[in-house]
Amino acid sequence: MSLLNFKHLRYFWVVAKAGGITRASERLHLTPQTISGQISLFEQLLGYKLFARVGRRLELTDSGRTVLSYADEIFTLGEELEGVLRSPAEARPLQFSVGVADAVPKVVAYRLLEPAMRLPEPLRMICREGKFTSLLADLAVHRLDIVIADSPMPATVNVKGFNHLLGECGLTFFATAKLARKHKGTFPRLLDGAPLLLPGEHAAVRPRLMRWFDAQRVRPRIVGEFDDGALLKAFGRAGAGIFAAPSAIAEQVRRQYGVAAIGRTEAVTEAFYAISVERQLTHPAVVAIRSAARQDLFRRRARRNGQPR
Repeated sequence: MSLLNFKHLRYFWVVAKAGGITRASERLHLTPQTISGQISLFEQLLGYKLFARVGRRLELTDSGRTVLSYADEIFTLGEELEGVLRSPAEARPLQFSVGVADAVPKVVAYRLLEPAMRLPEPLRMICREGKFTSLLADLAVHRLDIVIADSPMPATVNVKGFNHLLGECGLTFFATAKLARKHKGTFPRLLDGAPLLLPGEHAAVRPRLMRWFDAQRVRPRIVGEFDDGALLKAFGRAGAGIFAAPSAIAEQVRRQYGVAAIGRTEAVTEAFYAISVERQLTHPAVVAIRSAARQDLFRRRARRNGQPR
């Protein structure tokens, strides 16, 4: 039998939020004695004291603070649900939950997701960033509609999902004007011995980039490695080193970070995927994302016959 009684939990929550039993009784339209008795019964059932009396005040115990954190989430969601159900069905926004792998550049993520915000019907986007494997776990239990990633779903992951290629592009290398003047020459030879900022080891493009350096017989001087692409570019803007970004967003990177393109290659490509539990994409937001990615962001390299894997 469950010890959790939601009536008791609500009384506790209101007391904790109101700062005392008297104020809570006014909000709940109950006598202080009734609320005090219900709180005591709740504590007996749980086996923990939730409040400690300090003078005339009630203060939460450690157990009380733990219970309050869960009660906050439970009743906040409950109030949100009531609000949604009160509104007409046709006025309720379409909910779209998307996970973005932390290796995906923020500018790319925005460019991919922005078309969903232009749908004619109201949309509420819930966007979560995190580690690829954690996001796939949320996808498996339907907490997310899709995951945006820079690689397809690994075969070793025990999740039934499908990879939908959104597009791919080459890489453009950037440097500040001062750094570019210091490392002149033909590309990619100018990279030899030049300071380089690399994406973290979880970025799918990194091993391809390192193999390309070997093939070109250039040895950049790696001065930094970053899991956060925005932080990498911030260091690049400060002149700490040369860095690469997807060519599809080259113009935005140039403008946003005040850097110049010093070369580009199509021999190293970066691909982006929408991973879903559906073989055929049906969510209007996901359909809009895929369509815009292929027709605009990755127009030059879109695969007409690309099939989900």
